[in-house]
Amino acid sequence: MNKKIIITLLIGLMLWNCNELTLNPLSEGSTQNWYSDDTEISMALNKLYDLNYYENFFVSGVFWLDWWTESWTDNQGIRFTPGSFVAGTLDGQNVMLNKLWDRAYQCINNANTLLENIDKVKNEISEQQLNRFIADARFARAIQYSFLIFYWGDVPFYTNILDIEEAFSLSRTNKEIILSEIYEDFDFAISWSPLSYSGNDYRRATKGAALAMKARIALYMEDWEIARDAAKECIELGVYELYPDFHELFGQKYTSEFIFSAPRSVDYNSYVNIEQLGTRNTGGYATVQPTWDLLASFLCTDGLPIDESPLFNPQDPFRNRDPRCAMTIVEFGTSHLGVIYEPHPDTLKVFNFRTGSYMDNQDSRGVNQYASYNGLAWKKWLKDGWYTGNRGSMTNIVIRYADVLLMYAEAKIELNEIDQSALDAINTVRARAYGAEVNEISLYPEVTTISQSELRRIVRTERRMEFAMEGRRLPDILRWRIAEKVLNKKNYGMLDPVDLREKVIPQGLWFWPETPSIDEDGIADFDALYEKGFCKLLSERVFDATKSYLFPIPTSEILINDNLEQNPNY
Repeated sequence: MNKKIIITLLIGLMLWNCNELTLNPLSEGSTQNWYSDDTEISMALNKLYDLNYYENFFVSGVFWLDWWTESWTDNQGIRFTPGSFVAGTLDGQNVMLNKLWDRAYQCINNANTLLENIDKVKNEISEQQLNRFIADARFARAIQYSFLIFYWGDVPFYTNILDIEEAFSLSRTNKEIILSEIYEDFDFAISWSPLSYSGNDYRRATKGAALAMKARIALYMEDWEIARDAAKECIELGVYELYPDFHELFGQKYTSEFIFSAPRSVDYNSYVNIEQLGTRNTGGYATVQPTWDLLASFLCTDGLPIDESPLFNPQDPFRNRDPRCAMTIVEFGTSHLGVIYEPHPDTLKVFNFRTGSYMDNQDSRGVNQYASYNGLAWKKWLKDGWYTGNRGSMTNIVIRYADVLLMYAEAKIELNEIDQSALDAINTVRARAYGAEVNEISLYPEVTTISQSELRRIVRTERRMEFAMEGRRLPDILRWRIAEKVLNKKNYGMLDPVDLREKVIPQGLWFWPETPSIDEDGIADFDALYEKGFCKLLSERVFDATKSYLFPIPTSEILINDNLEQNPNY
């Protein structure tokens, strides 16, 4: 342990105090000789938008980390193994959390360094360009501090370049103080950022992106009025609109729905490995699956939960469902990535449209014991031609317009300011799923209630249907304080093939023998099916409400800084 601390200190010395080093070769960039013109400032700003700083479960679209952290919710399972968060084993030595913490502060350090050096070029560029550079840096910094205070609460806060002594003496700052500074950073970015960029610069700060991210952290911190106003201003910019096709949205490089995003490209070695998501018939491993809980959460086409709608048939669970259900989870008997997907244990062959012939059905546990343990597979983000081999170029969507609409509606609901604008925001998102315009009320189940409690349930269900597999579920269940309910429920799946053929299939009860009940939070209960022997326990979820609403501070930080205290009960 002593060796580890010494090594950590040495690394910290190099990272935090590089400005004290005397070796600054003129032929290479360094803190001492950089930031000399607008080109070098722009290059430094590009680093603030490195994909690594935004691929996390606070702001990210899909990538490997989201696949695992989605498993920290009731949306996804990993065969028999729950993620460490839902297993109740998360601690300060978790590699993923340590990486996220480090990346956040690395970005903050880069932003602070740029801001302290920006005066070097103030006489060489216009005031507008200077403030635009500053806005970019403050925007990036605000996002990282937003992430930190939501998941860790009070954290070390600084806006300058630290020397080694300062770095090792920082204590935690009250999150409300940090939140005020976050708002100031976003407000500066709102004032000085452009409405839009062209080319690859669309991943930089814009007025809309700053408003959207301000609305998000305000919503997460229950500053309802600030969230409402920021979301409303973003909407009224008139820059953004929903992409007409929900499923096709996730194959686009850029659309007017993307408010802040970062592209990927297999050609430039920036991609997503999708083996864990892909079905076994298409070269994947089906290691991670949507949960039965998620499948049950999608409303029926009459706008009712499955336990209230006469349209729902548990033996045909995709029929008469909100279209996002089959756009998110692969519908049985349909083509997926060129092969028919059918998990029925007696379907031993399926048609492969790529070869024009039948093949052994590796997605049936009647053929392959490692096929999906609950019969489900992800469809969202995956489509023919979206990847080469096992590599995908999906754009990393940090925030999109649908989120702003639903944040606006939620803030209005919590303020009990229920008016037509709040209903329109929800209905606009819902109508798009049905391929309709908001005024085409005969084509989708329009929301008309003005009851605050009913609307609260509706907007929460809408968020789950809209943002599954986009990293939104974890912050949602944490901020709604329902994690202790949903993450203490069991994760169920199919019986083994022999038992299915004995207890379920002969009775005509495939896929679900009966409809699970749905509670006031939209949460399904499969306990009755399990007690009747109709399904199998895959894993136990465990959530300790006395500690798990905040993450643990990385142990390495506690060891090297006596002024840092761990979050309670870790």
